[in-house]
Amino acid sequence: MDKRLENLHRALHPRAIAVVGARKLDDYMWLRNMSTFMGPVYSVNIDPNEIPGIEALGVTNYARLVDIPEPVDFVVCAVPRRAAPIVLRDAIAKGVAGMAMFTAGFAETAEEEGRQLQDTITSLAREADLALIGPNCMGVYHPKLGIRNNAEQPSGVAGNVGFLSQSGTHAINFSLYGSSQGLKISKAISYGNAVLLDSPDFLEYLLQDDETSVIGMYIEGPRDGRRLFEVIKRIPPHKPLLIWRGGQTAAGSRATASHTASLAQSSEIWDALFRQTGAIRVDGLEEMVDTIKALQGLKPSTGQRFGLVTMTGGPSVVITDTFARAGLEIPTLTEASYETFRGFFSIIGGSYKNPIDMGMNWAGESLHEIMRILMEDPHIDAVVNDLPLTFLFRRMAMRPDFKERLVATPTEMRQRYNKPVLAVVGFSPFEKEEVDMRRELSEIGIPAFHNFERAARAFRNASAYHRFRASLTAENSRSIA
Repeated sequence: MDKRLENLHRALHPRAIAVVGARKLDDYMWLRNMSTFMGPVYSVNIDPNEIPGIEALGVTNYARLVDIPEPVDFVVCAVPRRAAPIVLRDAIAKGVAGMAMFTAGFAETAEEEGRQLQDTITSLAREADLALIGPNCMGVYHPKLGIRNNAEQPSGVAGNVGFLSQSGTHAINFSLYGSSQGLKISKAISYGNAVLLDSPDFLEYLLQDDETSVIGMYIEGPRDGRRLFEVIKRIPPHKPLLIWRGGQTAAGSRATASHTASLAQSSEIWDALFRQTGAIRVDGLEEMVDTIKALQGLKPSTGQRFGLVTMTGGPSVVITDTFARAGLEIPTLTEASYETFRGFFSIIGGSYKNPIDMGMNWAGESLHEIMRILMEDPHIDAVVNDLPLTFLFRRMAMRPDFKERLVATPTEMRQRYNKPVLAVVGFSPFEKEEVDMRRELSEIGIPAFHNFERAARAFRNASAYHRFRASLTAENSRSIA
């Protein structure tokens, strides 16, 4: 690990943090963000009008970084851009390991002053091997240590999902939405203009980070595309890597230049990269979170043949179309399975050809038997349950044990059989109950998705990654032979 990555590690595991430039105008945002940090937090501010508000938060204020008597490993810089080089020089003199520069107004403005200031801070940080994150970024979220870049983020919880983003908003949204969907984050880094540490550096760090087992990233454009691609090639054999790329269109490319001063790479280059490396392409925040849920919650599978279980006829048709459009198969079952169905399945209002339209077959142990048949059928690689609260809500309200028994069936199937089981909980007016049920299912190892499309995409992406890993294993076996 080179010196800057060593300093990045120190910055991500600091003994103390200093916030430079906290202001009443934004309610001392950065000091409030860091209020959950497990170590000391200091303020640096020379404005006498700001100091009373800072001290009212219980934070000690100093005029300069070098005045702080204790070691400081990580600094958040939130000063006007002309003051940024001054703060950076003090950080270097203080022996700070890393700085997240929230300050914006550099090359992304296309102004000469902004470009010159960016060149200055880049040179200063490079010469000192200081791990500069940004500028024009939200910096670091490390929940285990309570380091946050948004006051709503959970803290004190260790996780295994790493996330990198050139966009501060996407980094925060991922942390908040991902947490609501059961993901636990190891480290999330918003790196903005990436004047010194860029996406290859952060990916290199997360590849070596024992606390991170899956990596997601939002990227607009690297400074060194060749180096980024070389690092990307090394990651998927060890950890899933999901990439959401901004600037895929001509208009989007123009937007990236004014957002982070990035130059987008051509779609043809990225398409080749995805084909060759096993990195997973996603096209939005929801697909990113859903795919990570599938990778973490589903048993690994390279199979594409689905057994579909729904409650009514219309959804059984739509889910079949949806999964087929995603490139997944919905095969007929074996004759032995159909023979078993004939022994108990009431045809009134239902069908068991695959998809399974449950109709009136929710009573007694029918769901358990249907799931058992599908899990044991050699034509089926995975099973999805459609659980619409439109029909289930009343039953759950009338029978307190109904929900528990309903959840027990897919749970047992997941434990007994080596096939993925997933659920769809949506299409109803009972939004709070849907959120609760998806969370409860995910907590017991059944990834639950908002709709058919999201479930199909998540499984397809996860399955493609497992096929990539299987191909590497087969290739290695041939090489040994």
